[in-house]
Amino acid sequence: MKKLLLGCFPFVALAALGSATAADLRMPVKAPPMPAASNWSGCYIGGYVGGAWNGNDGAVFTDQGQNGLGAAGSTATPPFLSYSGGATAARIVPPHSWSADLDASFIGGGTVGCNWQAAGSPFVFGAEGEIGYMRLHGQAFDPATIVSTQTTLDVLGSGKVGDWHGMVTGRLGYAWDRTLLYVKGGVAFVPTKSSVIDTCQNTAVGCGNWLISTSGSNTVTTWTAGGGIEWALAGNWSIKGEYMFIALDDDNGVQRCGTVTTPSGAPLAGGPFCFNNSFGGIHTAKLGLNYRFGRSGY
Repeated sequence: MKKLLLGCFPFVALAALGSATAADLRMPVKAPPMPAASNWSGCYIGGYVGGAWNGNDGAVFTDQGQNGLGAAGSTATPPFLSYSGGATAARIVPPHSWSADLDASFIGGGTVGCNWQAAGSPFVFGAEGEIGYMRLHGQAFDPATIVSTQTTLDVLGSGKVGDWHGMVTGRLGYAWDRTLLYVKGGVAFVPTKSSVIDTCQNTAVGCGNWLISTSGSNTVTTWTAGGGIEWALAGNWSIKGEYMFIALDDDNGVQRCGTVTTPSGAPLAGGPFCFNNSFGGIHTAKLGLNYRFGRSGY
């Protein structure tokens, strides 16, 4: 029996060795391929909705008085004084300012742009154009109207920013896969309009005895800056949240002048009534949806 077992041992060992060798010769199992890294390169089109509000003092009106008072006034040299309530010496007031808060506005519009991201780099460079609707409006009476025998506010200043706005900006972003954090800045275009009027002729209730009608408009070319965050969704879609500041300081000091008349319509001696107008900066916040053309997915 022992001889039989000893005789079988070489065959058992050989079989075990063959089994181990066969296992070693099996094809190695490959790891699944790594998914391709997200890349933000490409051009896109999109839309947005949000809100805008005015900072600082809103619309500021600076009364410059009449541009050279004649027989109706007490001075003919600068600074020109102002008859806030009427053409009587007791109601003359020096140049002064007052302000009107602008109501917040809904904004909405469209964007078009392009991004470029080098392979293996987290930095994203881009350019973007935007145009949309925005309308901020406000008005306030000149408090200096109440002077001497004047008891009724009747000089009204009105200001408006909008009804549209546009931007051309550059973007610089840092990407974490499907998330992009970015800053942007460039040029903004915004129309503004302002006026000062006095249409009250009823001296019995304290109105002055002259009328003012001045107005003017301007399309401001100014700077804008801000930033946001964008998330890539399924397919070629992405959503973003963004804040932008639009400076309107370049609209400061715009002078508006208009004819001053008596209630009968006759021009008042001394030349036109003039005022300066300025607007504070505009803050905007928006949510947007973009669709990228070209390659499928991010």
